[in-house]
Amino acid sequence: MSPLKDTPADKAGIRAGDEILKINDTITVGFTTEDAVKLIRGEPKTKVILTIFRNGWEQPKDFAIIRDIIQIPTLESKEIELKPGSREKILYLHLYNFNETAPYLFYQEAVKAMFYDNKGIVLDLRDNPGGYLEVANALAGWFLDKNAIVVKEKFRSGEIQETKANGAELFKKIPVVILINQGSASAAEILAGALRDNRAVKLVGKKSFGKGSVQEIETLKDDSIIKITFAHWLTPNGTVIEKNGLKPDYEVNLTDDDIKAGHDPQLDKALEVLKSEIK
Repeated sequence: MSPLKDTPADKAGIRAGDEILKINDTITVGFTTEDAVKLIRGEPKTKVILTIFRNGWEQPKDFAIIRDIIQIPTLESKEIELKPGSREKILYLHLYNFNETAPYLFYQEAVKAMFYDNKGIVLDLRDNPGGYLEVANALAGWFLDKNAIVVKEKFRSGEIQETKANGAELFKKIPVVILINQGSASAAEILAGALRDNRAVKLVGKKSFGKGSVQEIETLKDDSIIKITFAHWLTPNGTVIEKNGLKPDYEVNLTDDDIKAGHDPQLDKALEVLKSEIK
């Protein structure tokens, strides 16, 4: 789905949406995710070669990746000047996943933001594979009115259950722009969809992954397991996330050349859109 920041795959240049054709000399046709993981994982400092095909390439390429212990990042932030030399700032928040530490880390950033003249927020959800629904709901509460619908769960019976915001509302009047790409999935899509539908927050980047199924795991008598999908997530306005994803308001590519040159046209566009909304 997406490489985590500063992990071996990220450093080697693997990107969201890449297709793994071979792991070392083993062709991956018919592989499950679990099959691939068994071959890709290994002892730290050993090497695995992935044969990758990327949309737009004429031929696949080999990536030599040195395995290591994975440290999963959660949240990074920085302040960006609204204008050169200005004391007014834009708060840039890059959320990498929706794990159990995200609400507290977000709270820390919110407290710091209260002491600075932040006029807007860029929320970067690119390559965020998601996590816990309750974390997405907790973070939505910083941006939405209480009792605003964050997400809907539609069950096979047709019943719809709503999850509503219940938070500090600190950022509900501050202009926000959200960055998404093909690696933004699940809880990341829920948060982006909630802010788009409730506040008309603009999305910048590429269409998101489209992971909106609610599943549970059952263990069978022979100790095999089965995943059962029992509901789908819908955005507050009723958009089905599964297989559809979220389409950005401003579609902007991020090429290999951009990355090599240290350029980020998607972030540049997000800042442009945000500045136009700041009064």
